[in-house]
Amino acid sequence: MTVDVAVIGAGPCGLAVGVAAKRLGLTCSLFDKGPVVASLMRYPLYMTFFSTPDKLEIGGLPFVTAADKPTRREALTYYRKVAEYFELDVRQYHEVHGVRRSRDGFELTARHPGKTEPETVQARHVVHATGYFESPNAVGVPGEDLPHVSHFFTEAHPYWQQRVVVIGGGNSAVEAALDLHRVGARVTLIHFLGEFDRGVKPWILPDVTNRVKDGSIAVRWCSRVSEIRRSEVVIRSDADGRLETLSADFVLALTGYRADLRLLRLSGVDVDETTGVPRHEPTTMETNVRGVYIAGVLASGLDANKIFIENGRAHGALICEHIKAKPPKVALGG
Repeated sequence: MTVDVAVIGAGPCGLAVGVAAKRLGLTCSLFDKGPVVASLMRYPLYMTFFSTPDKLEIGGLPFVTAADKPTRREALTYYRKVAEYFELDVRQYHEVHGVRRSRDGFELTARHPGKTEPETVQARHVVHATGYFESPNAVGVPGEDLPHVSHFFTEAHPYWQQRVVVIGGGNSAVEAALDLHRVGARVTLIHFLGEFDRGVKPWILPDVTNRVKDGSIAVRWCSRVSEIRRSEVVIRSDADGRLETLSADFVLALTGYRADLRLLRLSGVDVDETTGVPRHEPTTMETNVRGVYIAGVLASGLDANKIFIENGRAHGALICEHIKAKPPKVALGG
C-alpha cells in the first residue's frame, strides 16, 4: 500500500500534519526513532511551558490543565491523547535511514531495533518534521565526550552536593542552574556574553540575577571553556585570555540545539549554508524537491527561536491542503 503522506518525526508538529491529513481524507503514517513527542521527554521533569494550553492544542482537541500553563507531564499526556483520538498511524521506534524517489513518489527505509530487516514504505509525499532536540550544539573542546558531560538536563536530584559547571546563558542553562542551586549543588555558570541571553523568561530573570548577586550561583562572564577534564574544567577569559581551572564533578553543556538535515540533503533539498534554512515555499512548506515538505522548527534553520509548537502546528494544514489540491495522476493506458 502507498500512503499519501509519510511524516518523519512524531513530535507535536508532526502530529499536526497527521491530524490535518486525517481531516482531509489523506492516508498518513508517522515515523519516529523514539516514542511519540520524544523531544518533550528531554525537557526538565518539572518544567512549565511558556505558552498557554490553547496555543499548544492540535486539531481543536481541548488541552485541559490544572493551572494557567501546562506542565511537561500534562503535555505528554495531551499529545498521546491527540494520537489516540484521531487514530493516527504512529510507527514508534522506527528510525528512517533513507528516502529515495520511486515510481509512485518516494520509498522510505525504516528500521526497528527489534527487527533484523529494515522495512520499506511507499509514499506519494514526504514531510520532514524531525525537530532539533536530538542534535545539541557541540562546544567543540577536548573532553566533551567524557561520561560526566551531558547536553541535556532533566532533573537536579542526582547533583545534590556536587560541583556542577553549566555552560550557557539561555533559558535551559538558567533554569538548570536555579534547580541545581535549590537541591544543594554548587553551581558555576560559564557564558561567553557579559549578561544572560535576552530571551530568558522574564519571571525567571530576577531570581537568577539575585542568586548571582548573593553568590549562591557563581558566574564567569565573557568566558569560554577550553578543555574538560575528569574532575575540572579549564576556561579562558575573552577579556584578557587568562586561564582558570574550576573543579567539577559534572558538566552540563546547555548550549542549544540544531536540526539534523542529513535526510533532507539526501533527498536533494537545498539548504542555505548561512542560515541553515531549507529552501521551501512558506505558503505550502514544499521544498525545492517536488513532493518533499518540511514542518516545525526545521523551517527556521539555525535560529530555533523563531518557530515553536504554537506556530509550527499550523504547518500541517498548509501542507495537507496543498497536497489535497494537487490534481490526481492520470494513468496512461492504451
